[in-house]
Amino acid sequence: MSSPSPSALARPSEKENELSRPKSLGDDTSSQSSATIDPGSASRQDVDINAQFEHEAYGPAAGEEPEDSFEVNIPLDDPANPKSWSRAYRWYITALSAMLLFNATFASSAPSGIVPQLIEHFHFGTEVATLTIAIFVAGYCVGPLAWGPLSEEYGRKPVFLVSFLFYTGFQVGCALSPNTASILIFRLLSGIFAAGPLANSGAVLSDIWDPDTRGKAMALFTLAPFAGPSFAPTISGFMSVAGVSWRWVFWLLAMFAGGCLILILFTLPETFMPVLLVRRAKKLRKETGETRYWAPMEKNKQTLSQRFRRVFTRPFNILVREPMLIAITAYMSFVYGIIYLLFESYPIVFGQLHGFNEGLVGLTFIPIFVGGVIGVVIYLFAFNPRYAAAIEKYAPAPVPPEYRLEPCLYASPMFALSFFWFGWTSYPNVSYWAPLMAGIPMSTAIIWIFLGLINYTVDAYLFVAASALSSTIVVRSIFGAVFPLFATQMYQGMNPRWASTLLGFVAFLLAPIPFVLRRYGPHLRRRSRYSPTGKKPKHAPVEDEKKGEQAV
Repeated sequence: MSSPSPSALARPSEKENELSRPKSLGDDTSSQSSATIDPGSASRQDVDINAQFEHEAYGPAAGEEPEDSFEVNIPLDDPANPKSWSRAYRWYITALSAMLLFNATFASSAPSGIVPQLIEHFHFGTEVATLTIAIFVAGYCVGPLAWGPLSEEYGRKPVFLVSFLFYTGFQVGCALSPNTASILIFRLLSGIFAAGPLANSGAVLSDIWDPDTRGKAMALFTLAPFAGPSFAPTISGFMSVAGVSWRWVFWLLAMFAGGCLILILFTLPETFMPVLLVRRAKKLRKETGETRYWAPMEKNKQTLSQRFRRVFTRPFNILVREPMLIAITAYMSFVYGIIYLLFESYPIVFGQLHGFNEGLVGLTFIPIFVGGVIGVVIYLFAFNPRYAAAIEKYAPAPVPPEYRLEPCLYASPMFALSFFWFGWTSYPNVSYWAPLMAGIPMSTAIIWIFLGLINYTVDAYLFVAASALSSTIVVRSIFGAVFPLFATQMYQGMNPRWASTLLGFVAFLLAPIPFVLRRYGPHLRRRSRYSPTGKKPKHAPVEDEKKGEQAV
């Protein structure tokens, strides 16, 4: 077989290249654009680490010369390009990614409905029973350290396969646990491997969607973390009331995880472009006999120690050097901790004060899901159209990431006020509908906060978004694991009114964060070593560059 032209196989046109890979936003015309956290260091001032990661994975940016004519690329109109797949197929991938996340969050809160059975069988106290939830969430602190960066090294699908294979096995371990130590260990290990979807499902969406559609997909996708914790207590609670053994709750989780593993194996494709480029290069070398075809990732061979440092330290290297990521992480961590604190506060308010059984207490979480649905609907029909209009306004330059924060500006005060609503309507002589309905604005606000901050993080950090999100997942998971451990004592010791008031005041203290990011985000991004979006796009005209400074 004759060898095809290298340029025909490996190099798309400049226009195709610009469309099929992330735009390079670097700018060598302004020293301010490439400023680092330590501007006094000349050696570091010229280093744009994000650009380094981009070039290592994707090769040269649009308009730049490749190293040679054998460098492989995948144009937008190539069937192998994830962004060229049919919309129906990409929506299926989005739904599957959401299901994987739903699975993980469903398992995290499932034991809340069988706490009395666990206490009776294992003869431990309420605190240890709470630990069956908290220790699972604690596993989220460890898993993302590996799953996010590993997906940037080996691809999304291998990470999903490995994590769900072990996750399914550890759910079986929970179902067969003979003592307290075993169920706690298996719950911890389950949480570690369940963190795969938390770290990578959002990254899959960024692989397959353009920014406009990704906002819609992320809105629907964000429902999964609320649907899981909302429905799990209801199902496990009624299983307990019906007299079903607590072990069947974990058997149900194992079957659910096993079904997802089968779907991953047979229906989830690889979506990470750098890995697809490596596969294309290997295919070309095999088919043509020309050994000079190469992909960017193949040019960056690392030792085991270098790979370990890159995989496990990159998330925290990004976190500790990025003030805006620290602020985002602090706010999201508090909000995430509140979600799991509700699994302890709701049984106190509705179980102890209003006399609900385990099944009915589980039903009280449904308004949280309803509020999430309302939040998504409003986001899709109110906020997202305004972002779509901003895309046209700023074209051909990218929309400043600060536009993603608009929902947070409404959500942050609403989130704080919902605590006072819930707390001061929790008297036993007040209808249970009053505190129950407080869950709707609370979860609507949570949806908007997560949507705004996650989309902002993805848009601001682009090529290292998975690592940036991994660091936030680790920290917020610590909050999610710790908050349930003191929730019971706080709500019983301070009573639900003052405990909720305290949380409301903390929420008010954190509420200005989205406003500060909206106002000063462009300045912080210009000083960032990891965010390329603070730099002016080379392809944008001067007037469009100036638009980017006027995002707020």
